[in-house]
Amino acid sequence: MSIALIFSGQGAQHVGMGKDMAEAYPSVRQLYDEADNLLQNGFSLVCFNGPEEKLTDTSYCQPALFVHGLALHSILKLEKPDFHASATAGLSLGEFTAQTAAGTFTFADGLKLVAERGRLMQEACQKSEGGMLTLIGATSQQAVELAEKSGLEVANYNCPGQIVLSGPKALIPTAVEIGKGMGLKRTIPLNVAGAYHSKLMKPAQDQLAPQILSATLAMPSVPVYSNVTGRTSSNEVEIRQNLIAQVTSSVRWEQCITAMIASGTTCFLELGPGKILAGMCKRINKDIPCLSAGNLEELKGILHEIN
Repeated sequence: MSIALIFSGQGAQHVGMGKDMAEAYPSVRQLYDEADNLLQNGFSLVCFNGPEEKLTDTSYCQPALFVHGLALHSILKLEKPDFHASATAGLSLGEFTAQTAAGTFTFADGLKLVAERGRLMQEACQKSEGGMLTLIGATSQQAVELAEKSGLEVANYNCPGQIVLSGPKALIPTAVEIGKGMGLKRTIPLNVAGAYHSKLMKPAQDQLAPQILSATLAMPSVPVYSNVTGRTSSNEVEIRQNLIAQVTSSVRWEQCITAMIASGTTCFLELGPGKILAGMCKRINKDIPCLSAGNLEELKGILHEIN
């Protein structure tokens, strides 16, 4: 079995995630302690105890999902020392988790970048009135057409029948009406803080870029698929450029999954809460299984299927 690891993006978080692993594994507790020392903002307390509004804040939730994904990964390595992933990828923020799991960044360096990414994106959200709109049942061509007609941008090509637009919040109602006129099944405005993966995130991208360019980086030990291109990066310069571009570019998740399957992946393992990515994988290719582990019980329940 050729298993690729996939890591969650923003929106999958929930209060209490990681607490079971930190209580059961000293190595995981150490990850959260290191995060607390680096971030100096009561990080693990917010992850474990909330409040939910604070955890939902981009500046908390991005580091929370990053640490949680790597905590699950560390237990997987501990319990299955002979396991080697065939590839990795992550949805939006999850791409940083995937790169770190593959050895591109150290835990500390990856966390610093993610914390800055979250903080800068939160600032960009506060300085702009952005929104996002999910299109159910739309083709890629319809999504692009609607984006062009409404002034929005395509933020996520998640899976067949689920594409997300992003941009100024004031344009969302117009996009909904245009979508109806185009005969789209459903258009659902999302309850989000801002217009992620759109040009409204450009201030965050500009400030994050120098930090990604100067961060210590190694070529990953396994292939990591980029959200921006839907394929792997061939050198360190390309990795940096794609991680910078990702802040404002479309997330080509369907392309990432399809490319991994084409390269020989026969099973996916989602490390993150909520089984969101598993649902997308099923829509992309129902013949390729996707295991999910969002907590310790779920991970232990599928260890026997991993080899």
